[in-house]
Amino acid sequence: MDSEPYYTADGGAAYLGNSLDLLDELPEESIDLVLTSPPFALNRKKEYGNKDSEDYNDWFMQFAEKVKPALKPHGSFVVDIGGGWQKGEPYRSTYHFELLTDLAGSDGPFELAQDFYWYNPAKLPTPAQWVTIERIRVTDAVNHVWWFSKGEGERPEADNTRVLQDYSESQQELMENGYKDKKRPSGHDISDKFDSPENGEGSIPPNLIEAANTASNTHYLNVCRELDVDPHPARFPRDIPEFFIPFLTPNPPYDDEDPPVVLDIFAGSNLTGKTASQMHRNWLAFEIQEQYLQTSQFRFVTKEEAKMMYDDDQSDFGDFADVEPND
Repeated sequence: MDSEPYYTADGGAAYLGNSLDLLDELPEESIDLVLTSPPFALNRKKEYGNKDSEDYNDWFMQFAEKVKPALKPHGSFVVDIGGGWQKGEPYRSTYHFELLTDLAGSDGPFELAQDFYWYNPAKLPTPAQWVTIERIRVTDAVNHVWWFSKGEGERPEADNTRVLQDYSESQQELMENGYKDKKRPSGHDISDKFDSPENGEGSIPPNLIEAANTASNTHYLNVCRELDVDPHPARFPRDIPEFFIPFLTPNPPYDDEDPPVVLDIFAGSNLTGKTASQMHRNWLAFEIQEQYLQTSQFRFVTKEEAKMMYDDDQSDFGDFADVEPND
């Protein structure tokens, strides 16, 4: 890229700037996976700069149009996006569904490979007016996570054997005792081959990701507290990149090929980059807010290194190049 990285760490680089400009610097078909969680369209303005629902879709489509040429033919675009409510009314906004049709409808630039849902069992009962005061709605605890591919006759790289889960107790019992093939009342014909060892060592996961997102003792948060700096206020859970990165990019070893490249165009605290690094993928992070990019460096240094490098009188923590990543 023409721009100088704000910092580099094992396997990747983070850049300060508008992703609309930084995406233009990428060579065509150079990225394996774009995984991101953009600012949502909410009625209440947040410090990280969310857009109004009226302008949101036009705003986001500018990025999507530049993501597509940067993706390899087998590449994927994964977007975590939350819903919203109509201002002052107990009715849902449909902006994110309208965005979905803009992205993958008949005239959209992408194909919808699959829809996923992030269920947060610890989500606060919001909107409070409708949930806890008037008691006319229930807690809104699910985000949509959309997986897009370029289409154009090329299937995206994907392999669910890379994200198999432990078998449940009931599944283990079925595999031990066997299952008599029969037809269900719905008409589905269930064979006795579903529990064959040939199907892999583990259970195929559903398209529901359950993650409470309540971790308070992570390395990143501990360093932020130690240095009395504010962490990013809207981090998505580690479960999301830990699922999609291995699902949609090949595992090492890579032989003579370079590792796949994972990009987050709204990097925030750069959890995507850190997770990609730990999983031996290369990564890029684009972030327009310098304060979030500064503190994201904490993910790649020890607490002691962060203390030594941090200076209250400086606005820049410096280049932490070639440092060893931490858990």
